[in-house]
Amino acid sequence: MPPDERRAAIVAAVLPLVVEHGDALTSRQIAEAAGVAEGTVFRAFSDKEELLSAVVDAVQDPDAFERALAEIDADAPFEEQLVEATELIRKRVVAVWQVVSQLRGKVRERASRPLSESGGLTAIFERERHRLRVEPAAAARLLRALTLSLTHPLLSAEPAPADEIVSVVLHGIERVR
Repeated sequence: MPPDERRAAIVAAVLPLVVEHGDALTSRQIAEAAGVAEGTVFRAFSDKEELLSAVVDAVQDPDAFERALAEIDADAPFEEQLVEATELIRKRVVAVWQVVSQLRGKVRERASRPLSESGGLTAIFERERHRLRVEPAAAARLLRALTLSLTHPLLSAEPAPADEIVSVVLHGIERVR
């Protein structure tokens, strides 16, 4: 396996351990989760801090999020596309929060792109521009902001379902008469 692929595989295997154990995970746990020998882990990463930084980078990677958005079926009904996109946002918010809260102060956090900027989410709204009273980029910002605030464990006691978030963004909260 090429070194970059090996590093990515180790990071993917270690991510759930970081959520569970934070930086207290052991090199044995890392190796077992990755299905490799401990020496292999430390040939891929110079030390545990470098590995943990790679986990933070991976979970905050905006490109992975954009690739997932691009996989949403553009032929699906608009609201279904938005619900799927909202689920992706929710998963990302929780994953980032879990990892960063476990490792706060232990590794350098990477500055990621602001939540308001997502070409993939804007593209979904762009395809239905004729239905919108705001610009697609503004609609994308609204959906991401509302999803963040109704998903983040420190901001919302009970996360709102994705379909409810999409309904509020598209139709507001007023009862239909």
